[in-house]
Amino acid sequence: MNLILFLEAVCVFLFGQVLPSFTFQELYASQETIVKISAASQLMHCSAALDVLLALDGSHSIGKGSFERSKYFAIKLCDALAIGPDRVRVGVLQFSSAPQLEFSLDSFSTQEEVKEKIKKIIFKGGSTETGLALKYLLHKGFPGGRNSSVPQTLVIVTDGKSQGDIALPAKQLKEKGVVVFAVGVKFPRWTELHTLASEPKDQYMLSAEHVDDATNGLYSTLSSLAICNATAPGCRIEPHLCERKTLETIREVTGNSLCWRGSKKNNAVFSSLCPFSSWKKVFITHLATCYRTVCPDPCDSQPCQNGGTCVLEGLDKYHCLCPIGFGGEANCAPKLSLECSVNLLFLLDSSSGTTLEGFLQAKAFLKRFVQAVVNMDSPVDVAVAQYSQEVEIPIQMGQYQDVPSLMKSLDRMRFTGGATLTGRALEYVADHGFRATLPSGEIHDPQPQRVVVLLTDSRSQDLVAGPVRYARDQKLFLIGVGSEFLRAELEEITGNPKQVITYSNPQDLFNKIPELQKKICSLQRPGCQSQSLDLVFLLDASATVGQVDFTKVRSFVRGSSLQFNINRDVTQIGLVVYGSRVQTTFALDTHPTSSNLLQAINQAPYVGGAGSTGSALLHVYDEVMTVQKGARPGVSKAVVVITEGTGTEDAVVPAQKLRRNGISVLVIGVGPVLKETLLRLAGSHDFLIHVPSYEDLENYQDLFIERICEEARKPVNLCKPSPCMNDGTCILQNGSYRCECRGWEGPHCENNVEVALLHAAPSGFPLAVDQDIQLQDRNVYSSWGIKSTSLLMGMKYLNHP
Repeated sequence: MNLILFLEAVCVFLFGQVLPSFTFQELYASQETIVKISAASQLMHCSAALDVLLALDGSHSIGKGSFERSKYFAIKLCDALAIGPDRVRVGVLQFSSAPQLEFSLDSFSTQEEVKEKIKKIIFKGGSTETGLALKYLLHKGFPGGRNSSVPQTLVIVTDGKSQGDIALPAKQLKEKGVVVFAVGVKFPRWTELHTLASEPKDQYMLSAEHVDDATNGLYSTLSSLAICNATAPGCRIEPHLCERKTLETIREVTGNSLCWRGSKKNNAVFSSLCPFSSWKKVFITHLATCYRTVCPDPCDSQPCQNGGTCVLEGLDKYHCLCPIGFGGEANCAPKLSLECSVNLLFLLDSSSGTTLEGFLQAKAFLKRFVQAVVNMDSPVDVAVAQYSQEVEIPIQMGQYQDVPSLMKSLDRMRFTGGATLTGRALEYVADHGFRATLPSGEIHDPQPQRVVVLLTDSRSQDLVAGPVRYARDQKLFLIGVGSEFLRAELEEITGNPKQVITYSNPQDLFNKIPELQKKICSLQRPGCQSQSLDLVFLLDASATVGQVDFTKVRSFVRGSSLQFNINRDVTQIGLVVYGSRVQTTFALDTHPTSSNLLQAINQAPYVGGAGSTGSALLHVYDEVMTVQKGARPGVSKAVVVITEGTGTEDAVVPAQKLRRNGISVLVIGVGPVLKETLLRLAGSHDFLIHVPSYEDLENYQDLFIERICEEARKPVNLCKPSPCMNDGTCILQNGSYRCECRGWEGPHCENNVEVALLHAAPSGFPLAVDQDIQLQDRNVYSSWGIKSTSLLMGMKYLNHP
């Protein structure tokens, strides 16, 4: 019987306790800010006269692994200290069953010596007697320190599981002027750390599991106290909401069960009801304010131009991710590499009207442009013609494949003088300028765009209208470059003000090189640069895709987005991912600039789980392609589904619903997809692109852009999808539309008339309303100008004339 009683007592003792718990500290800040906090910790430096004693918990509850992390934290802390006899002195105390001084504050005079000694400290083990360590310091002071002549800082690194009293010695130590930091390691008890830390507690409690964050917080506090100015110039201390969370497993009584108990009598047992318990996990959260130093980084000044994205490299370096046509070495200043496939002919004015000086200036501009733009990897062929009364083509199309030879031929071109016959020159190059484009018998399909860049500084002395029409009939794209006074003539020649570049002085001409490069390459996809489009990428982020391949999909979306003019008036892009759930990463109107959009795409989450393409398409229709969420009436709309095919069986009907409401659905199937299923989803072969693998996605970007741009150029039904909210009916009318509302008003039926009427009466028509007023018979109350409903009645008209 005694054995039964003993076992019962043991079970009550063991299982009645709270099981070990784990905790963590979370800083509520953006990933960018967290990176800056980590970077700032490496820039901090304390060189004031200061005594720092590190008290490391070496008990069994810490364990060897966590003790090594404590040592690593201590070493990182020393990296920012100017250790020396007259500056910062550092000592280390290890405590467990009893305190043990590893080395006093005056033992070492260099940072390297201190760090090397910390590395060699051996884990002791034993019980956690934090109170004894504090009493040791109360009795001995800081061994090797300078007493009260300099500030004294105690950094206690512990799991907060002391087996003795700590409150009184901690209080006495702080009353003596010692600044106490409580740094949690492993799974600390925050309540005990709270007792140890100085006031205000939030600034003196840290977690050694996040070393950079902890060192930043410690030096931020020392800087705010003016103990040492550890922050670098330009840096600032910022408050951030943080959360210290503990997940504890506790016993919870859930019922009773029959059990037997022993008795003092021989050969007798008693039965009774004993409590039956289960284990429950409970979060205990401690909200706090954490103060951290943040330093400006090179990307804060937004050095990347033209929509480039700044990416940090270390503490003070960065590189730019640049859109096509721009390079990284000069912060996305134009890279000037013609990455578009064109046949490019320069037509230089060599007439007397331009003068020798003007001709040489145009030739110097052309040489600089070629040096900056054309290289062996450029998919472009170049020809150069010059004209006055006559036209000659000294450099034929495709004649030179290397830049040095091309430059030598440009140097040999001479000024001719004579009349300025621009019309004749345009007609001539239309017939003869592109003849040598292809080797004999070779056919390219499709042909590269043929572009003529006219460089002139004098008005034409012949008619240009006929030759220009002829050149356009030959599918030539004309760009005019000249002085400001020639703008009108150049617009007549090109047929489009956007294809004209003017300059005010010679230096200004050289500044136009990036603009010319951009105009040449924008010809490849004119629809995507100028056509309005609401585009939603719907990405399969399910487990069948996997996180690695989802990263490749995200990269493809990012690269494709660079091809659009991101602007609230041109192209808007939204992003939705789906797997175990459907999630809108960002809506159409969330990011109005290319740089913000690219950063948001990088943060698109991988979801995992099983995905349903049908549910995702319905989510796009109901929650994304709506006026409330930024969709624009009268703008082409398209959804691009990127999937490997699993989970698309239920997507055919939702896709048809989108198409019926004016939303195109383009499907990109990756890998060994179910082609027939995806074809039904896409609706036709024109809207289905099959990509062999995720690695090949980037090779299909041009085809994807071409298909989307074709859709953007198609006519739009203003009422599909309906812009009218709250069951309003969209009615086409004289090239526009109107919403016929029921119970609502406003351009899109967004305002509740009943609420509006109860808040305002018409001017000069005061009325009182009975308590039994009813809203009924929703017809037009025309005298108030309300088009959607009316009030009938239970109203008493007062002072009506």
